[in-house]
Amino acid sequence: MSPRIDTHTHFYDPTRPEGIPWPSADNELLYRTVLPEHHRAIGEPCGITGTVIVEASAWVQDNRWILDLAADEPWIVGFMGHIDPGDEFSQHLVEYADDVLFLGIRLGGGNFDGQTAAVDAAVGDLAARDLTLDVLIHGQQQAEGVARVAAMHPQLRIVVNHVAHVAIDGQAPDPAWVESMGLLAAHPQVYMKVSGYVEAATQQPAPEDPQHYQPTFLALLDSFGEDRLIFGSNWPVCERSGTMKTIVNAVEVFCQDYPEIEEKIWWRNGQAAYRFSLER
Repeated sequence: MSPRIDTHTHFYDPTRPEGIPWPSADNELLYRTVLPEHHRAIGEPCGITGTVIVEASAWVQDNRWILDLAADEPWIVGFMGHIDPGDEFSQHLVEYADDVLFLGIRLGGGNFDGQTAAVDAAVGDLAARDLTLDVLIHGQQQAEGVARVAAMHPQLRIVVNHVAHVAIDGQAPDPAWVESMGLLAAHPQVYMKVSGYVEAATQQPAPEDPQHYQPTFLALLDSFGEDRLIFGSNWPVCERSGTMKTIVNAVEVFCQDYPEIEEKIWWRNGQAAYRFSLER
């Protein structure tokens, strides 16, 4: 069977002595122990063969917690960490960057609302180390900020998370969002993570019908092409809106119409963007 790498999962354990900064204890769905074996149990029946973890903690020391978790766990092929831009960014990056499973960091959209020296320096450090930048953005201004960074560092691989938070109503997506996607896609090293789409559905719980998501997927294909779309589930957060079966089925149906993208969206494009190895 061909690999299927879920490039967007979050693992955490609220039973640790120090607890966790997110999610909060009042979140009845998400406040539970979430570890590789739990993702494997629901992922394998859907054909998933491994995962890239994305940071879920603002505590810089939790980069080490995840890397220790991943060290002897072949289900995990890589980790996108969390380091805040600032005076100690380079020092923290040095601490983790040599670990083969540390693939880069994710930055929230607020870092791209304006030009800041700290963000530019952090992005420059990532580029110099051939690491990847994940970005979680909303709206035109933040898309423009990411495009500015992409122009500054054409060698830096950037992955936009969660279909850039477009509202999905089963119809062709918002033209302003399509324009923003064209702005980002103009930079050949910018990828789009096909994730977070059940959460983006205007109807909640999200529709199970895979056709509901196809117009958005097609718009992304038109903008980014077959070599820059990457699958991710956003598990366990996705459970607020839909099941892993619904998420995977939507992409499977998309691949029926565009078979040339099948291996690419499931793992090859993710490997190109993150440089993970399938051999653990």
